[in-house]
Amino acid sequence: MRVAVIGAGSIGGWVIAALEREGLGPEAVIVRGTAPEGVRAVRSVADLPAGVTHLVDCAGHAGLAAHGPGALAAGIDVITLSLGALADAGLARDLALAAEAGCTRLHLASGAIGALDALRAGAVGGLSRVRYTGRKPPAGWVGSPAEAVLDLSALTAPAAHFEGTAREAALRYPKNANVAAAVALAGLGFDATQARLVADPEAGGNIHEIEAEGVFGSFRFEITGAALPDTPRSSALAAMSVVAELRRLGARVTT
Repeated sequence: MRVAVIGAGSIGGWVIAALEREGLGPEAVIVRGTAPEGVRAVRSVADLPAGVTHLVDCAGHAGLAAHGPGALAAGIDVITLSLGALADAGLARDLALAAEAGCTRLHLASGAIGALDALRAGAVGGLSRVRYTGRKPPAGWVGSPAEAVLDLSALTAPAAHFEGTAREAALRYPKNANVAAAVALAGLGFDATQARLVADPEAGGNIHEIEAEGVFGSFRFEITGAALPDTPRSSALAAMSVVAELRRLGARVTT
């Protein structure tokens, strides 16, 4: 396995350092600016060293759209955290066609949420209801469409600023709704999965909740995610999930 990375921001930088500890390179990083010391910087998939087998997307929706199809078509598997980008039906189609052309796979990292294995299993028997709720402190929604709905600086109690489908959430909140997309892709799909986004001054972190019902029974899962050191907007678990996925892909026995 020879790995390259898209992006060297907060999550990308953490992943690059983790890959070095794992003995997985990286071979290069696709960036607009400079790469971390000792890592080769390139501008596109065409510039990657020969022999790269896996490309890790840590650059958000734009990074996946810009480099994902080219990598897949060139015979390089892609691991992405930008699951919300797949709410764009055109991009999802382009990625699928590129993977077919290159005999490759697009792997979806679990990101900042858990319990997706149970949701995928439940979908086999049939799901009747799946709802995702994302709850963050008001400051966590600054710079998002929530500012047009709520006075984030004046909140004294939890307030929802979005309720709709997971597709609507992913398209309207591209930097905040990758978890909603992960839940949708594991279960009922973008249009049948309900999403609710809440600004909560009492929240002690970013809280993600899944509620699901189906033939299997029902479950409710909640996780409070910690941020990466010095980067309060970036989920530590999301970064860790990329390395976990690479470990899984390289293992002889997988879970």
